[in-house]
Amino acid sequence: MTPARALHATDFWREMEKVTAGAAMRVDRPKGSRHPRFPHWIYPLDHGYLEGTHGGDVEGVDVWIGTGRVEVTALVVTVDPHRNRAEVQLLLGCTPAEIAAVEDFYHRCPQTALVIPHPTKGRANDDW
Repeated sequence: MTPARALHATDFWREMEKVTAGAAMRVDRPKGSRHPRFPHWIYPLDHGYLEGTHGGDVEGVDVWIGTGRVEVTALVVTVDPHRNRAEVQLLLGCTPAEIAAVEDFYHRCPQTALVIPHPTKGRANDDW
């Protein structure tokens, strides 16, 4: 990665932290709950949204909430070909195992997803 691209990536993650810093989290799908329309999809972590933000679906930015410090540890970009929709969701305080559980959740859904770990906070060698 060139120095200019590395600086841009640092700015991206810093701005993402600003989005989460002042927003209250609301959990609408607790860990272990079933999706209301697809009961075979069980949420591996608390899932909700950030109040006062706007995501790809015009509602609050979606979040997965892990057991670590509340900071952005990864992003998941989802594509739902059945609804012609794509969106970005934040993974907050997720350990590498929790990031893998979210990734596995999407492998069981008709959506597809790409998980992008934070370059310094979403890797397996981090101290949790």
